[in-house]
Amino acid sequence: MPRTLEPGGLDQLPSPLPRRLATILRPELPSLAQEIIEEIPRALPEYDRPLQTPYSQALTIGVERALIQFVARVAEASPSTVRHDDTYRRLGRFEAHEGRSLDSLQAAYRIGAQVAWRRVMRLAARHDLSSTVTARLADALFAYMNELASLSLAGYMDARPAEIEDQRRRLLQLLLRRPTSASDRAIGELAELTDWEVPAEVTLVAVPPDARCVRGALDCDVLVDLTADEPHLLVPCGSSAGAPVPLSDERRAMLAEAFPDDPVAAGLTVPIEFAADSLRWARQALSLVETGILDDGPVISCEDHLVTLWLLSDCTLIDQVARRQLAGMNDLEHGQRERLVATLHTWLTTRGTAAEMAETLHVHPQTVRHRIKRLEKELGGRLTDPDDRFAIEIVLRAMWVRNRSRTEREEYRDEG
Repeated sequence: MPRTLEPGGLDQLPSPLPRRLATILRPELPSLAQEIIEEIPRALPEYDRPLQTPYSQALTIGVERALIQFVARVAEASPSTVRHDDTYRRLGRFEAHEGRSLDSLQAAYRIGAQVAWRRVMRLAARHDLSSTVTARLADALFAYMNELASLSLAGYMDARPAEIEDQRRRLLQLLLRRPTSASDRAIGELAELTDWEVPAEVTLVAVPPDARCVRGALDCDVLVDLTADEPHLLVPCGSSAGAPVPLSDERRAMLAEAFPDDPVAAGLTVPIEFAADSLRWARQALSLVETGILDDGPVISCEDHLVTLWLLSDCTLIDQVARRQLAGMNDLEHGQRERLVATLHTWLTTRGTAAEMAETLHVHPQTVRHRIKRLEKELGGRLTDPDDRFAIEIVLRAMWVRNRSRTEREEYRDEG
C-alpha cells in the first residue's frame, strides 16, 4: 500500500515533454478540478460530505493543487514542491484520523487520474497531438499520481501510531465507564479498529503523575493513558476454571522495566466490566505507598494487601469509629490512652494470659491485669457485646496498621 496506479510505476515525470502542452492544459484546470471533485463522492460514498467540512475542503484543495502542480512540471523542470508535498501528506493523516485504511484515498487518486485522462484524450484529438506525445503524457500523469499516493502513505504512516494510541486511550476510557455508560458494541467496534482483543479479565495499574515511562517495555496489548491527571493502564489477564489469574511474574517484570524510577500499584484482577473497581483499588494502594503504609517496591499488588486496603479504605472514618467505640477513653491523658489501647489490641488479637500479654507489651503481668480492669471500667458492656467487641477489634487493627507505618517512619528518621 499504495499500489502503483498503472501503467509503468514511474517515480518521476518522463522528460522532456513539449512545453506547449502546459499552454493547452492550463485553461482546462478549473473545469477539470470541478469534474474530479464531483466524481469522487459519486463513486466513493465515504467522501460524500458537505463541502464546508475540513476533510472536504482538504480534498478540494488537494485536487486543485495536484492539477496546478502537474501543469507546472510540464512547463518547467523543477518547480517548488514544499507546499505541494505537505498537502498530500496531510490527506494521508486525515485518513488515519478517520480510522480508515488508505484504500479509499487510493481509489480517489485512481478516479482523479481516470477523469484527467479522459480530458487529455479529448484535448489530444482537438489539438492533433501525436500518439508518441500522448503516450508520454499518459506515463507522466500516472507517475505523478503514484507520487501523490506515496506522499499520502508517508503522512498516513506518520499519523497512524499516534492515532491508534489515541483510539486505544478512548477505548480504555470506555471500559472504565462501564457498566452503565458504554455498550459492548461500542467497545467491540473500537477494539476491532485498534486491533485489540477484548479479554475476559483485566488488571488496572495506577501510575504516579509524571512517572517516567519506557514505552518500549510495555507489551503491545496493554492499554495506556499517561495523559490523565491520575495516569493508569490496563493489562489483559486470563482466567482459569472461572477464577481470575492474577498478574503474572512476567507482567510484573514488564511493569518494573517500564517504570524504573517510580513504584506502580496493580489492582485486583477482575472481569472486564469491573475494570473501574480494579483501578480504584490500585489508586488506593498507590496512596498508601506514598504515605508509607505499604512497603515501597517496583510493583505493589493489591492481591498482597487485601485486608490492609479494606481496613484503610476510609482513614477518616476509622477515627470516627474509634471515637465512638472507645468513647470511655477519649478524655484520658494521651499517654495513658495509648497504653490502654495497646493493651486492648493485644488482648483482643491474642486472647493470651496476663503473663503472655505482659511479655508482648514488655510490662509486668500485674500491670496488664490493672489495665484490663481499667478497660472494663471505661468501656463498660462493649467488651461483652459481640457486635461492639467486633467493631472495636476491627478499628484497633486499622489503627495499628496505620500507626505502625507512622512509627517506623519516625524511627527511621531518628536513626538517620
